[in-house]
Amino acid sequence: MVWPFSRGRRPAPTLDPLQFRHAAAGLPWLRGLDGARLERLSRLTARFLADKTITPVQGLRLNDDHRLQLALLCCLPLLEFGPEGLHGWKELIVYPDAFRVRRSHLDAHGVLHEEDDALIGEAWSHGPVILSWADVRADIANPFEGYCVAVHEIAHKLDALDGAMDGTPPLPRHWQRHWAGDFQQAYDDLCAAVDAGRDTAIDDYASESPEEFFAVCSEYHFSAPWLLRAAYPQVAGHLERFYGASPAASAHGLPPTGG
Repeated sequence: MVWPFSRGRRPAPTLDPLQFRHAAAGLPWLRGLDGARLERLSRLTARFLADKTITPVQGLRLNDDHRLQLALLCCLPLLEFGPEGLHGWKELIVYPDAFRVRRSHLDAHGVLHEEDDALIGEAWSHGPVILSWADVRADIANPFEGYCVAVHEIAHKLDALDGAMDGTPPLPRHWQRHWAGDFQQAYDDLCAAVDAGRDTAIDDYASESPEEFFAVCSEYHFSAPWLLRAAYPQVAGHLERFYGASPAASAHGLPPTGG
């Protein structure tokens, strides 16, 4: 007996062009994208909405435009990396505001400490991305000050794709060596400034760890690339290659890093 079998290819999801343009118009970071990159972003966002669940909690209500804007922001860092950056997780959880988590750790003497942290975003290695809607809206209202919590958390997801969240996403081996050296030098410089009590050119939260340095610098790439270039030009160059030209730089008439 021959059992015929066929597997039809799932059609690629698409977005309504009018709804896409309306949602994109409300996100200042997208204004510097050319037509080809906007089309790529539309395809990535359609895939995001088809494959992932957006779950508002604690009474938060999100309309279709809000959900589309969240998906657009999560896909913005994937313009060059592609849909592979969406692998490994299924849900975006959105709180109305900063949310509290209970953390515990053992100190050097073996004493267990527990404390509550207030967070505006979180990304689990093999779990959801979590965002504060109030902070997403605050980023949209002040788009070029170095902050974009959605980009920050997606940077963590990209970082974790190679199995280690260490500030280095999956890269070709030769590039990875250069990336690691340049990022470590810049990270050490930032940590030295923080330890000495000096003002820092970028948010000093980046000194928490190499992975936070990568995520914070990713925010600056999309929201204040001129500050990142001035402080850490090698890091800015790597991120421009990884993420593509910053639409904020294009919107402000800045040439590419090497230009």
